[in-house]
Amino acid sequence: MAKGGFPGMGGGNMGNLIKQAQKLQQQMETMQKDLETKEFSASAGGGAVKAVANGKKQLVEISIKQDVVDPDDIEMLEDLILLACNEALRKAESETADEMRKLTGGMNIPGMF
Repeated sequence: MAKGGFPGMGGGNMGNLIKQAQKLQQQMETMQKDLETKEFSASAGGGAVKAVANGKKQLVEISIKQDVVDPDDIEMLEDLILLACNEALRKAESETADEMRKLTGGMNIPGMF
C-alpha cells in the first residue's frame, strides 16, 4: 500500500477529490436556496384555477375565479384544482431535477432532492 493512502491513489488525487466534493456541496446548497425562492405556477380551465408552488414543492397560493364556482358542479372545481396543483408541483420537480443534472453531470445520486 502506498504510504499514507490507498493503493493506486496518490495523495494529491484524494485531496483534489475532496475539494471537488466540497465545491459540489456548496454549489448544491446555493442551487437549493435559489430554487426555494422560485415560484412555479400552473392553471387549469383556461385560467379559472391557478396554483403556485415553491421550489420546496409546497403549494403557496391557489386562486379561483368566482365564475367557475358552481355549487351544483363541485367535482369540476375539484378536478381543476387538482390539475393546477399537480402541474405546478410537476414544474417545481422538473426544474429541481434539471438543475441537479447540471451540477452532477447527470450522475444519479439517490436522495439528493
